[in-house]
Amino acid sequence: MVGDRVTRTVAIAGAGSIGVAFALLFARAGFNVRMWDALPGAFDRATPDLLDRLDLLDRFDALHEPTHTIAARVSYHDILLDALDGAELVQECAPESLEIKRELFQQLGAYSDSKTVLASSSSAIVASQFATATPARDRVLIAHPGNPPYLIPVIELVPSPFTSSEIVDRAEQIYVEAGLRPVRVRKEIEGFVFNRLQGALLREAYALVRDGVASVADIDLVVTQGLGRRWSVIGPFETIDLNTRGGVESHAAKMGPAYARMGAERGQDDPWTDELVTEVARQRREQLPLDHWDERVRWRDEQLLRRQVLDHDPSPTKNA
Repeated sequence: MVGDRVTRTVAIAGAGSIGVAFALLFARAGFNVRMWDALPGAFDRATPDLLDRLDLLDRFDALHEPTHTIAARVSYHDILLDALDGAELVQECAPESLEIKRELFQQLGAYSDSKTVLASSSSAIVASQFATATPARDRVLIAHPGNPPYLIPVIELVPSPFTSSEIVDRAEQIYVEAGLRPVRVRKEIEGFVFNRLQGALLREAYALVRDGVASVADIDLVVTQGLGRRWSVIGPFETIDLNTRGGVESHAAKMGPAYARMGAERGQDDPWTDELVTEVARQRREQLPLDHWDERVRWRDEQLLRRQVLDHDPSPTKNA
């Protein structure tokens, strides 16, 4: 028991870097974690990796229990069936290969309990491409984390057309209990939301280097000290909403044509139509009525000031 809650058991299929990260996440939240990998020697690498990451979190006072207590919740299993025993959720952390995922999910569907959530950490491959390898396709979905998930709390839940709504609900509940913030992606799309957004920035960054506009170091600086600093507080839609008095629609009227030209320069034809801008503005006004705009701008500035103070006055770690 953890408090008044029955201790959950999860299985991790794949003991590589992301598998270890998920093991740490779940174990820190009080889950029993059963890890499996098909490669000989995988656990010899995974065990010290887990302990090293736990030590790092401990140095920054990010743990509420001793490291050995958390590590003891993780067990290692050479036989997949043993690892699946009692698991309410399986987090697949195998390489980004469609062939491997099809073979593995065929086994996961055959050997797991009929109510077990089968979640893939896939970065780009959608679940419908491998879920059909098992009769348990209604239990398969994507659960794509930010990396590392024990530090980045967002996780994308992407069901396939075969995934049952009950499974998505159950997965969301488990991830929330583990301390994550699930985002439900409404339809399958390669790369999902996280890597679509990241990919757009990366494509432009590569193009700017190629065209001799800026150096790699300077582009990274623009992101870490500019865009990234702001995005650590608010996202891209709230950014434009607060950047211009009048909100999204005012910003689109003033800046939309310039962004359209920049997109066309890269061969993109995705204009911000009037209908699209209206829909984005509608959703933003549900979150923030315009009569609260000045108050929210002040809040943004306060958050950025706190970030600036932290950057210039780092707190010592407990073991430093």
